[in-house]
Amino acid sequence: MIHITFPDGKKKQFDSPISGFDIAMDISKGLAKESVAIKVNGDMWDLIRPIDRDATISLVTKKDDEALEIIRHDAAHLMAQAVQELYPETQVTIGPAIENGFYYDFFREKSFTPEDLELIEKKMRHLVDQNIEIVREEWDRDKAIDFFKEIGEDYKAEIISDIPAGETITLYRQGDFIDLCRGPHLPSTSKIGKAFKLMKLAGAYWRGDSKNVMLQRIYGTAWATDKQLAAHLTMIEEAEKRDHRRLGKQMELFHLQPEAPGSVFWHPKGWSVYQALQNYIRDRLIKADYKEVNTPILVDRVLWEKSGHWEKFRENMFTTEDGDNANAMAMKPMNCPCHIQIFKQGIKSYRDLPLRMAEFGCCHRNEASGALHGLMRVRAMVQDDGHIFCTEDQIISETQEFCRLLKLIYKDFGFDTIHVRFSDRPEVRSGTDETWDKAEGALLEATKLAGLDYVLNPGEGAFYGPKLEFILKDAIGREWQCGTFQVDLVLPERLDATYIGEDGEKHRPVMIHRAILGTFERFLGILIENYAGRFPLWLAPTQVVIVPISSENNTYAEKITEKLKALGIRVENDLRNEKMTYKIREHSHGKVPVIFVVGKRETEERTVAIRRLGSKEQIMKSLDEALIEIAQEATPPSKG
Repeated sequence: MIHITFPDGKKKQFDSPISGFDIAMDISKGLAKESVAIKVNGDMWDLIRPIDRDATISLVTKKDDEALEIIRHDAAHLMAQAVQELYPETQVTIGPAIENGFYYDFFREKSFTPEDLELIEKKMRHLVDQNIEIVREEWDRDKAIDFFKEIGEDYKAEIISDIPAGETITLYRQGDFIDLCRGPHLPSTSKIGKAFKLMKLAGAYWRGDSKNVMLQRIYGTAWATDKQLAAHLTMIEEAEKRDHRRLGKQMELFHLQPEAPGSVFWHPKGWSVYQALQNYIRDRLIKADYKEVNTPILVDRVLWEKSGHWEKFRENMFTTEDGDNANAMAMKPMNCPCHIQIFKQGIKSYRDLPLRMAEFGCCHRNEASGALHGLMRVRAMVQDDGHIFCTEDQIISETQEFCRLLKLIYKDFGFDTIHVRFSDRPEVRSGTDETWDKAEGALLEATKLAGLDYVLNPGEGAFYGPKLEFILKDAIGREWQCGTFQVDLVLPERLDATYIGEDGEKHRPVMIHRAILGTFERFLGILIENYAGRFPLWLAPTQVVIVPISSENNTYAEKITEKLKALGIRVENDLRNEKMTYKIREHSHGKVPVIFVVGKRETEERTVAIRRLGSKEQIMKSLDEALIEIAQEATPPSKG
């Protein structure tokens, strides 16, 4: 007799092993049709796998978020089957589900082409129509190795060889195609549906090692419904239009080049945006009682060894050696050890805490060349970094104050939707379990008291402490992790930071690592794409352009320009001998938010015709009224 417990606590007994599909059918045919998998004692199982023991279960339907990963994993297998039926000489290697889709790496002498992707996708749809049963099989490890070697699948045989001897191997068969996989999978190919699309080709080294053979990777996206697929493809199309690299060139903001990989060449217009952003953050930090500092870029390895960064991040650090490796210097990948050095100068009292220290620190990280991506992933970066030295009793209040500041800043940029992840201790870490228990407990309590809804992100904390990660959603629904807040009881110990407590004794401060933007480079890339280049007036590189209709109006245009400059407005005066319509079109292409058009009438009446970006209408206003309006609108929110 098998006892099955349902999510609502109700129980039912069955005389013999029963599958999730049969349980669903026992409830209703409709539920059986919608179900794609079953959770058995918390583990995801195939819907048709027999349950042969007492269990607590819950059925997973296409409406559940968990179903998407199964659909995507099945789509990867479906693609591999289609590839091997079309190109039998191809070997399959690894094909997981990923965010928004899936991929599979293939070994094939001949390169795939975009035309091949069309054929593969067509074949996948045909396999869905065939409704091929997907069957789970358990194999002996050595037998599985021999089988894949016999059919010429050397990569699969190598993967299985790395599995410890004696372990049961699970394979999944659909028609003549068979693949190594833990599962779970859908009952048949028809359950996958046709809400998928193959997206692109890429290269990938076998097992991610550049010493190994280069494979061909095919990426695809898969969803539960056609509506979801259409929405995703629309978002991708919109994201391409908003690509910060394309807009950066179009708006003359920045460029990158091979001679300085991962470092940004800021042009005058881009640098003006950068400075406006930095000045805004500086204003907010001053009001929040932060003290701005600046620390060296190049620091002796001894400090990094003491802090633990040399052991954990050495491969990502740029170093210089002076004959003896012991004299190596490192370009700082982060600012925290240097901030402790400032804290340690002089004697600190409990009355000095909390001490909020901020730096726009230039850091360098040796990111892999293949990972570099415009402003989003660079090697040289400036962080809006900050560290708060406080007592344990102040953790809660400092968390609340930081969250208030973060929400205010994000709101100023139009980001109203924020998600929070709580990341606890990683497997490799510094500090004792007792220290981690204390840090995690304090941050968890502070998070709850700050009124933050969060999801647990197990094992993803920093090596020195747990952290909160703040994820914002942009104008087209994409999520970006920017802000962080980390409670650290380890570095103050390792670097011997102390303060004198109320009892007259030395104590270790709590060190809180925090950032809101993350790095200026990445956050500016996010802003460019979020606004599609149409920055709010206070942040725009060129805020106003004056366009005289003819040379007779140049003098009036120049006077307006001087008045705007006196108000601190970033203004240009376009006196070129070109048609007005051409000038307006060009400046609109450059995303200038405001254009003042002046002709004979405007000159005589001391007015301006105002054209806003995205509007074909012109609004006539007196010059004085227009100047007041622009000055107010161009005032950063931090000045309000």
